Amino acid sequence: MAAPRTALPAAAGADSGTPMKDPDLIEVAQEAAPAEVAELDLYQKREKIYTRKVEGFYQRLRLFTGWPLLLGYYLLPWLNVDGRQAVWFDLPEREFHIFGLVFWPQDFPLLAFLLIISAFSLFAVTVSAGRVWCGYTCPQTVWTSIFMWIEQKTEGSRNQRIKLDKAPWSAEKVGRKSAKHAGWFFVAFMTGMTFVGYFYPIRELAVELASLATGKWQALWTLFFTLATYVNAGWMREQVCTFMCPYARFQSVMFDRDTLIVSYDPARGEPRGSRKRDADRRELGLGDCIDCDLCVQVCPTGIDIRDGLQYECIGCALCIDACDSVMDKMGYPQGLIRYTSENELAGGTTHWLRPRVLGYIAMLMLMIGVFSYNVATRIPLEMTVIRDRNQLFVETADGAVENIYKLHLVNMDGNPHAFTLSIDGIEDAELLGAVRYSLDGGETRTISLRVRARREALATPSTEMTFTAVAEDMPSLRAVAESRFMRPL
Repeated sequence: MAAPRTALPAAAGADSGTPMKDPDLIEVAQEAAPAEVAELDLYQKREKIYTRKVEGFYQRLRLFTGWPLLLGYYLLPWLNVDGRQAVWFDLPEREFHIFGLVFWPQDFPLLAFLLIISAFSLFAVTVSAGRVWCGYTCPQTVWTSIFMWIEQKTEGSRNQRIKLDKAPWSAEKVGRKSAKHAGWFFVAFMTGMTFVGYFYPIRELAVELASLATGKWQALWTLFFTLATYVNAGWMREQVCTFMCPYARFQSVMFDRDTLIVSYDPARGEPRGSRKRDADRRELGLGDCIDCDLCVQVCPTGIDIRDGLQYECIGCALCIDACDSVMDKMGYPQGLIRYTSENELAGGTTHWLRPRVLGYIAMLMLMIGVFSYNVATRIPLEMTVIRDRNQLFVETADGAVENIYKLHLVNMDGNPHAFTLSIDGIEDAELLGAVRYSLDGGETRTISLRVRARREALATPSTEMTFTAVAEDMPSLRAVAESRFMRPL
């Protein structure tokens, strides 16, 4: 099918003042694309975002959300519990020490359960309050805020930073840039060293790094996480939230018309326009928005919240604090940009206790209860019994039958214990050899055992029996394992 032809203007010197039309010509209406629709080149060069510093209620609130988590991250490895690092994931020994509790790879189902609880918590918060996790407690947001603060202290305000980047290189520019990157690298290094300190004793690691005597793997991982922090928080920033984080992409699935979001109120703000402070906006036919663009200048992802909800918005409320400060100066009510919901913007009310939210809360309470019960009743002792398959049984001269077993005993407690072994299930059966074993905290031992039973006590060729290990100083620390005893047919 041939492409349709478009109308051509009249030829020069035509008698008629109107264009000449070809009778076979098909005219195609050309609709102009909306102003907000534009092509996005995923390979285009990043445009640097110069954020403006702003103070306000939500930025003060951030001190009580992000900073406690940040301080906890840096300080936890330095705390000691019972003479051991409070949080230490000892991978070579396959032991995970968390505030006096010792977990083993056998406890990984608890970790999976904890991750599921965390995911459900994130979903519940998102359904109710949008992306408050991203805006206040996400590590990318917290570390980026620190790097931005260093940038403001070393290079100045937003306008000063713009001028500095446009200015030719000079001693002052080199000094300011060097101070900024030195501050970034220091925070990144402390972050990388702390992360490695969760897997390697941090007191030893700090001394070894300071004396340049650390092992190659410790040095390699510290360097890796230092560079990762330096690049993500210093250079990539909003690109991590926009292009790398999957949460921004699937959040819309969890949003509904009652979800709390950061939103601009167009009914109150439009039509926007500048005016003097004492001007009557009603006489000018203007809304409350003075089109100052402060909400755009403070946004860490560089969006204009007045264009509506966008997936780049992380709910940090910087635009709310900026807009409220302008409203105060103009003498207008705060809340032109605010936390609200689509229903509230449309003149309705926000429904907080809706079935979706109640379902998440009920599931969370149930899972937290089950997880807490499993942790509280967890017995830090594991025992497995394997019967010797090379020799099913041994017949003795007096007519008894013996079976050989390998018992694998793991003391997952941090303290040493003496364990006593016993068997049950076969009348008058006895363990041959030692029945008492002392294991240090975290020790694993494999024990070979012989069990003897009278043939007349064995009703079938295969009889079920149980092995029990009990700590002498803690009767609640016990483990039971099942096996079978074989006799001749």
